[in-house]
Amino acid sequence: MSTLAIIGAGPVGLSLALHAARALPDARITLFDARPVDRDVSADPRTLALSLGSVQLLERLNCWPAAAAQVIHEVHVSQQPPSGLPWSTAEPELRIRAVDEAVPQLGAVLTYGQLLAPLQLEWLSAARQDALRLTTRFGTTVSALKTVDGGVEVDAGIAERFDLAVVAEGGVFAEQRALQFPQGWSHDYGQTAWVGTVSLIGGQSGVAFERFTRHGPAALLPLKADNGTQRAALVWCVPRDEDPVRELSDAQRLAVLNTLFHFGRGVAHAARGNAEEAEGERTAYATARKAIPPDGDWGYNKATELLAVTDAALDAWIARARRDDAGAIEAWKRATAAEDALKYDEPPDWFYPTRESLGAALLRARRLGEAEQVFKADLARNPRNGRSLFGLWQTLLLKGKDPAAAVTEKQFRDAWKHADVSLRLVDF
Repeated sequence: MSTLAIIGAGPVGLSLALHAARALPDARITLFDARPVDRDVSADPRTLALSLGSVQLLERLNCWPAAAAQVIHEVHVSQQPPSGLPWSTAEPELRIRAVDEAVPQLGAVLTYGQLLAPLQLEWLSAARQDALRLTTRFGTTVSALKTVDGGVEVDAGIAERFDLAVVAEGGVFAEQRALQFPQGWSHDYGQTAWVGTVSLIGGQSGVAFERFTRHGPAALLPLKADNGTQRAALVWCVPRDEDPVRELSDAQRLAVLNTLFHFGRGVAHAARGNAEEAEGERTAYATARKAIPPDGDWGYNKATELLAVTDAALDAWIARARRDDAGAIEAWKRATAAEDALKYDEPPDWFYPTRESLGAALLRARRLGEAEQVFKADLARNPRNGRSLFGLWQTLLLKGKDPAAAVTEKQFRDAWKHADVSLRLVDF
C-alpha cells in the first residue's frame, strides 16, 4: 500500500487529503498540522477569493459553504487612473461577466474560517470512518524532511517514511516554520499587503474590481451585505522596497487609507451633486488626515505635500456641487500649484494633471481665454495628452476659432484613436 504525507491542514492541504482519499482508495494518507485539532478555525477573518474551478471542486468534496460565500458575477479590470468610478462615464478597460461566459458564476469570496471549518469537519469524519487508512496528526509539528531511497522521511518527533510528501500551507502563516528541504520551502515575494474591509455607497452586488496602480495591484472583492450595506474586502499589494508609506506604523497606515477613502467618497458624493454628504466626508477626511505624520515620506515627497493636492481637489469638487464656479476655480488653482511643487518622479506621485480639471472649470464658467491658456500649459508639460487636447478643442469651438479647433480636433482624435472610452468635460 502506497503512503502519502500531507503537511499542512489549511484549505489546500485538506482539499488534497479529501480528494486523495477518494481517488487513491489503496493509499494510506497522513495529514499533519501544528495546530491542535480542537482549535476553533471558523472565526479566521482572512478573505479568500476562489475561482469557479475551486468552487466546483469543493462542491464535489461536499465541503462548499454556499450560504456563507458571496458569488462573483462580474469582474472589472483597469489601470490607474481608474475607470468605471461612480462619477465617471468611462467603462473599465476589461469586463468579464459570468453570463457572457455561460457559467453560473466566476468565483466566490468568503473568509478563511468559513472555508476551513467544513473542510476540517469532512476530513475528520472521513478519518473516523476509515481509521486504518486515514490518519490525522494535528498538534504535530514537522521539523524536517529528508529524501531516502524510494521516498521521503518526515521528522515529526519521530522519523517516518512515506512514498510521497506534499507540503501545503496550513494554520496561521505567522506560526509556520520554513521547512529546509533541501533548499528551503519558504519564498519571500518582497511585498507588503494592505488588507481591510470597506463599506460601499451604491454599487452592484457580486462585482469585483482589480486596479493596477503604479505601486502594485489593488482589488476590491465583494462580501456579503451587512444589514443592507454593500461591503468589500480591500487587498492592495505593493513591492516592499517601493511601499510609499513603509516608514509608517500600522496606525498611521490606517490613517492614510482612511484619509484617501474619505477623499474618494467625498469626490463621489460631490460629483453626484450631493454637497451635504460630500461635506460630511470632508470632515471625516480632515480628521483622518491629522493622524498622518507631517514629515512622513510618500515616494520622493512628503505625505503632507501630496495631501495638499487632495485638500484642494476635494474643495474644488464640493464647490462645484454647490454651483460655486469661482470657488471651484480657486481650489483647482491651489491644486495645480500644489501639484507643481511635487518633486519629479516617474510616474508622478499624483495620478493625473490637475490642469485638466482647472481648464474644465474655467470652460464651464465661460472664462474661455483662461481655459485656453491652461489647456495649452498642460500640453506643454504633457504633450499629446488626450484629455487636455479634448478640453482645448471644446474651448476653441466656443471661442469661434474654427480653423484652430479643427487642427486640435485632429490632434485629439489621433491621440485618442486607441481609447475605448468617450470623453465628456463633465467628468473632468
